Parts: sequence; structure tokens; C-alpha cells
Amino acid sequence: MVRLPIAAAITMELKDSLLIGQLLIEAGIVSALDLEKGLKEQKRTGEFICTTLVGLGLSKEDAIMPILAKHLNIPYVKIKDLNIQPEVISKVPAKFAIHYKLMPVRMEGNEITLAVTDPLDVHTFDDLKLLLGFEVKPALAGEKDILEAIHRYYGVGAETLERIVSEKAADRTLPTGIEKTEDLETLAEDASIIKFVNQLLAQALSERASDIHIEPFEDELRVRMRVDGILYDTPIPPTIKYFHQAIVSRIKIMANLNIAERRLPQDGRIKVKLQDSELDLRVSVIPSSFGESVHVRLLSPVFFLDLEKLGLLEDGIKKIEQVIKKPHGIIFVTGPTGAGKSTTLYAALSKINSSHVKIITVEDPVEYQLRGVMQIQMLPKIGLSFAAGLRSILRHDPDVIMVGEVRDYETAEVAIRASLTGHLVFSTLHTNDAAGAITRLLDMGVEPYLVSSSLECLIAQRLVRLICPECKVPVVLSQKALKDFGLPEKSAAVQLFAGRGCPACKFSGYRGRTGIYEILLMHNTVREMVLQKASAQQIKRKAIELGMRTLRDDGWQKVLKGLTTIEEVMRVTQQEGVLE
Repeated sequence: MVRLPIAAAITMELKDSLLIGQLLIEAGIVSALDLEKGLKEQKRTGEFICTTLVGLGLSKEDAIMPILAKHLNIPYVKIKDLNIQPEVISKVPAKFAIHYKLMPVRMEGNEITLAVTDPLDVHTFDDLKLLLGFEVKPALAGEKDILEAIHRYYGVGAETLERIVSEKAADRTLPTGIEKTEDLETLAEDASIIKFVNQLLAQALSERASDIHIEPFEDELRVRMRVDGILYDTPIPPTIKYFHQAIVSRIKIMANLNIAERRLPQDGRIKVKLQDSELDLRVSVIPSSFGESVHVRLLSPVFFLDLEKLGLLEDGIKKIEQVIKKPHGIIFVTGPTGAGKSTTLYAALSKINSSHVKIITVEDPVEYQLRGVMQIQMLPKIGLSFAAGLRSILRHDPDVIMVGEVRDYETAEVAIRASLTGHLVFSTLHTNDAAGAITRLLDMGVEPYLVSSSLECLIAQRLVRLICPECKVPVVLSQKALKDFGLPEKSAAVQLFAGRGCPACKFSGYRGRTGIYEILLMHNTVREMVLQKASAQQIKRKAIELGMRTLRDDGWQKVLKGLTTIEEVMRVTQQEGVLE
């Protein structure tokens, strides 16, 4: 039997949940009322009383664990502060770590130290001694800390892949580059592969990822997730490389793609239900030198349809509400891919959506379903382009039209002429700023008089990361930093904030995103400049004189409010240069 480093009398006493609770009351960690609630729940679940108290939110792990460790005379460890060696991890299979909720932290001779949440579970330690073949020494750690460490060190789906490898090795069918479609289909339908793909999607959802990238290389398979616009490597077991094609095939089956076709790009969609949330996934598969690469875009189930929730300042909301209530004209939202243009368009449509207004959209793809709005999916393969769809829409008596994107002269001309014939048109363009959209339309070949008379508003936008609320601290900015930002006239004494970095934000200092906006209203002066084919810079300068706030200036307002940092605003607006 494993001998725990505590006195027998204390061990017997502390096995009683009531006595452990009394110990926590005496230390001022919980109240008697809280303990009573915890004991009722603990009786129902059978969990360790400390785990129950934390789960109910009656106390925090950081408060309970040091007190408990001291009285049990065993070490308390914060695993996130440790650098655990790979050879220590290799001594404990993933299935044991996950099943028993433990983490190996140290190896000395024939003794291994395991971080656990319940160090009094002697039977588990007896089992582990037999299973691992080592003397086992317990250390106390928080459950959340242990689960995060298992994910970080073992990787997503480690237990699942470990089981597949052992099963395939036993019957000598470990894949080494499967070519037969029937074999691929069988392996893709294997319960373990299905479970691994589901685990990957669940992990992406829990981390608020917008994209998953599965990328094959010569001797490894890399998985990355984009969180708040930044790509992060996802820890996965190295054995995943053996199941690359099976994982790709599983995703193809889910997206109704051809698993036998590996030479051509394929696109599809998946609808799944994860953690009580319905997810719409867009899948793209492309061939590469070492196999097929997969990109999965996760369309969030939490979708903001309120202009007030997008990060617009009060005067910006008023300007947009003013133009979207006009009976006709065209409104463009501009910015790079992933800048939140679709979200802004949907929020604007939602604002004016009613039983008295007929709204039709043509999109590629239809990202979100809007109740009461007729939405058309573009299908270029059968000739349903933006321009063709737009022409058909005009025969259905719409009041408001949304065109997913203006990519060419034909679409631009039809959209602009539609706006001149009594329709309110929304669309997007890929330009760096609001004024640049005007010159882009002229470059496409649209006549200046059409642009001048149809345009009502141009909105440029970017997404900036928000400072993590868990590790937000005040900072003082130097005059040099302000000058680099392009605002030397501002005082360096203003109180700003930044994130130190913590586990909640992946040590980036940021968590979540909001928008920064540049709203150019078409005043008569600006319309005249368009007719004279003025440059984008001249139009922008005049718009600033007329009260337009640039992307950087809007970003500066978010910085002053303590929402983001100057570095983040500079990162997404670096092509603007210094404001004039």
C-alpha cells in the first residue's frame, strides 16, 4: 500500500468531509452555511468536498489548496508555473492522466510525484502503483490547473489517439499513407477518429477560435487555431501524423465532400451541435506537397445583431442610423478579410428589418440566417454570380438589397444603378480606408457621376483585441510612443491600461475583440470632389475637416476608455501612416 506522508490519525480525521469543512471554516475560507450547501452537493455527487466547494463557487482553489496541503503535510504545486520534462510525461499514459485527473510533475529514481486534487484517495494510489510500476508520491493541485496541464502537455485528444495507436499496433494495421478509398472510409468512420474530430471542434469552441487549420508537413501534422485574430499552435500528440488522411476524410464526410478526390480543392459546410450550441462550419480542403490541408471556419453561435454592441461610439451609431433609414442610395463597408464587415452589415439590416420592408441578399456564403430576410447563396458554377443574382433580385420588388461583395465592374454598376432607382443597397469592398473605396469604384470603370450621386456612406473598419480583464493593469505612456502613434499633441500623463498576460488570455494580455470605425458621410463638398476625380488622400483630408474620425483616431478613443492598447491599434492600422 502507498504510505502517505501524513500521520495516521490526521488521515482518518480528514477523510471525513465534515472535518475537512470544519478545518476550512476555522481558516476563514468558507462559512458554516457554505459548508452545509457543499456537503449536500457532495453527498449527491460523491466528489471530494474541496472540489465540490470550488465547483459551487463557494471558494477558490487558490484559497483552499494551500491550507489543505499544510494540514496534510504534502506539497502544494501550481503546475502552470512548472516546466515538466517530456520524460516525466511519458511515464504516465494519457488515459491514466485523464481518467484519474492527475498530472505527473517530477521523477526521482523510482518515485514519481503526481499532482492530484484528492490526496486522500489511497485506493487510487494503490492502483497507480501497480499500473505504473513506480512508487507514487502525491502533491496537491487545483483541478482546473491539472486539466489545463493535461491539455498543454498531452495535447487535444491524446487519450483517443493513444487508444487508436495501441489498437492498430496490436493488429498491425497502423496507417502509413493509406491510399484505398474504402480503407479511408472505414477508418474515418472509426469511433475513435470521430471522437478526436469532435474533441478538436469542442476545443476550438471552448477557446473562442474562429478558424482551425490542419496542415501536413514532411514529418508532422500541425494544428493551429485563430483566436482574436491571432494564430496559436494547438498542442496535439505527435502520433496524429499517422491519422492525417483519416481525419481529413472524416471532415470531408461531415461536409458531404468526395473523399476519393485528393487532387482538387473542395469546399463544403457542416452543421454540428456542441455543448448545447449549434455551430455552422465552413470547410475548405486544398492539396499540398505532403497531403491535403484543411481550413475550418467556425461561425459563432453568439452573434451580435445590435449596432450598439459592435464597438461604435455614440456619434458613430447616430450617423449609421441616419443613413440606413434613407429610402435609397448605397452604403459600402470596407476592410480586409476578417475585419467584421459581414457582422456590421447584418447588424444594419437587423436594425431596419420589419414586416413593412422587403429585404433580399445575395451572399457568398450565407453566413447567418436572418428571420424575415430572403437570402440567396451565390453559385458561380451554375452562373449565379453577384451580378446575375442582383439583376434577378430587382424583379422581386425589394426595398433593401445586400450584395455580399462588389468584386468587378458589372456588379458595381448593377448595384449603383439599383441604388439610383429607389433601392437602399448595402455591400462590401476590400480597401484600406473609407476614401479608398471611391477610387476603387472609379478604377473599376464606374462613371464619377454615378458614384457621386449614389453613394451615401462609406464605413471602414478593423477589429482590435480588448485588454484581458483578468490581468489588466495601469500603464503610463511616453511622449515618444504617442508621437509614433501620430498623436504628439496628446498628453503622456493620461491613464492608460495594458494586460500583463495570464492563462485566461494565453499570456497575450488580450481577450475578445471590438471594432474601430471610420465613417465617411457623402457631404455635397465630397460629392463635388468625386466628380472632379480627386485622389483618395484629398477626399480623406476634406472628410476629416468635415468631422470624420479616422480609424486611428477612433482607436485612440478606445485606448482612452481602457478597452485596448496603442500597440494593438497600430497593428491593425499600420498602413495608414501618421495622421495629417
